[in-house]
Amino acid sequence: MGFLFVALGGAIGAMGRYAIGLLPVKTSFPILTLITNIIGAVLIGFIAGVISSREEVSPNAVLFWKTGVCGGFTTFSAFSLEAFTLLEDQAYLLGIVYILLSVVGCLTGIFCGKKLSVMM
Repeated sequence: MGFLFVALGGAIGAMGRYAIGLLPVKTSFPILTLITNIIGAVLIGFIAGVISSREEVSPNAVLFWKTGVCGGFTTFSAFSLEAFTLLEDQAYLLGIVYILLSVVGCLTGIFCGKKLSVMM
């Protein structure tokens, strides 16, 4: 049943991301992606706050909003929440390592993926 809530939320999140991408903005700076990531971070922060302050939030609602909507909208929101939580829990070294490995690892992954695509 959880998969259904994730799928429904993911569809909504993906449509939201697509809609932002349709905005008529002409610039070489990826402003729409930046806006999407910031909105996603605010949304997942709000959701995490609501979940932590209320006991009656169902696990399916959490799956729908956090994993589904936010995950479909931007996975950067999940990364941001996890990094923030580590820093908030005063696991500073772990938080910084996670941030650095995520950014460097993902940029390296893009580089490797592009190189692999050329070889195909």
